Amino acid sequence: MASSSFFLVLVAFLALVSWQAIASNPSPLQDFCVVDKNSPVLVNGFACKNPMDVNEDDFFKAANLDKPRVTNKVGSNVTLINVMQIGGLNTLGISLARIDYAPLGQNPPHTHPRATEILTVLEGTLYVGFVTSNPENKFFSKMLNKGDVVVFPVGLIHFQFNPNPYKPAVAIAALSSQNPGAITIANAVFGSKPPISDDVLAKAFQVEKKTIDWLQAQFWENNHN
Repeated sequence: MASSSFFLVLVAFLALVSWQAIASNPSPLQDFCVVDKNSPVLVNGFACKNPMDVNEDDFFKAANLDKPRVTNKVGSNVTLINVMQIGGLNTLGISLARIDYAPLGQNPPHTHPRATEILTVLEGTLYVGFVTSNPENKFFSKMLNKGDVVVFPVGLIHFQFNPNPYKPAVAIAALSSQNPGAITIANAVFGSKPPISDDVLAKAFQVEKKTIDWLQAQFWENNHN
């Protein structure tokens, strides 16, 4: 009886390990897999260019990340360098972004469905935070100064806000995916195309439908470039 129980536990453990191995990103099986933008093959990621056709420019982009960016309506501008800008990032599981914040600007609450983010403040001060998943929904927050670093775990809602009314701020973020994705909460919920039913949203947010209709009528600007 004891050996039977041990066998069942072992099978369950091996199944869990196997599932986790499948669910995680696989390691590269070659030095690189530069994106072949002309390939008709659709895969989870991008098909590889013939290694004989790869050159230095496949691993380079003149991004001028040292230059300030013009911020938008919410007071920020995210300049993302991912696999769409540098084909050599394909399969390497990493990307980065420069984030500019106007005085009192913010990178509004959003998630990266495929990446953990580590952010470093280069200039100014940022108030940052993230919220854990249900049911706890615990809020972690911190005030960061120049040189400080914070981590936002994969998939969790997080934000950054520049509390200084006079000076801009700048941060650089590294993300653990070649294509991390970004879902800005307000844009996705109130700016979807076609719109989500106001009956659904009114019940979800416990407000009147006219409030939802007003929110859906706003222009939800995208600050990710």
